[in-house]
Amino acid sequence: MIQRLVSRPDRRSRARARGRRAARILLALATMTALLSVDASDASAEPPLGVTVTAAADGTAVRVGALFAGGLDGGHFCTASVVRSRGRDVIVTAAHCLGSPDTTFFAPGYRDGRAPYGLWKLTGVYAAPGWTDGEDPDEDIAFATVAPLDGRRIEDVVGGFPVAPRQPADARVSVVGYPSRADSPLYCANATTLFSGTQRRIECPDLSGGTSGSPWLVDGALAGVLGGHEGGGTVPEVSYSAVMGDRAVELYREASAGG
Repeated sequence: MIQRLVSRPDRRSRARARGRRAARILLALATMTALLSVDASDASAEPPLGVTVTAAADGTAVRVGALFAGGLDGGHFCTASVVRSRGRDVIVTAAHCLGSPDTTFFAPGYRDGRAPYGLWKLTGVYAAPGWTDGEDPDEDIAFATVAPLDGRRIEDVVGGFPVAPRQPADARVSVVGYPSRADSPLYCANATTLFSGTQRRIECPDLSGGTSGSPWLVDGALAGVLGGHEGGGTVPEVSYSAVMGDRAVELYREASAGG
């Protein structure tokens, strides 16, 4: 009798222990599932290649901005971005965007009609003679310096992209730019191909007028700007960039030293 009374609680204890272990396993599985779900959601936050979306307001987007004629009321017509430089005051865009530098202003991080990081006046332009003398599409890249604003240099405010020329033909490129009829930047990433030995090509929809000068980024470094062949492309689905070679690097160094 005593043995039976002792053995029954023992079986129940073992059952409760098994139940507790099962509960712990189920809890662990549920936690793992939740974690995997979060990871999957985060992974899907990056749009598929070749799909254009509104750019996130992140550290990349604040270094990219719109070029304005005279000020915010003048409307934006091209895109530019900040690059690292000795003087911490250099931006890059397509050379065809800088026909009137004396009245051009740059608004990094421009979004929804506001310039949260200020409006910066251009002070100097560095373009290749091949562009200034004959508008050679292979030279459609230019650098410019901007004046300090409230005693600060632009790179100290928003940071800058390193410059990485001579990328492989099939490099994956991210493009951030402002269509002239939009007040927020667009983002698209895709693998590129060489259209020619001096021009790079990417397929990304909706990169219409105003996105000229948009930075082409490889692993967060500048590898070109939207421009070149056909002024960057005659249809919004296909865009071009002059390949960044020795002449573009020389221009960059001149701008950096002169700033």
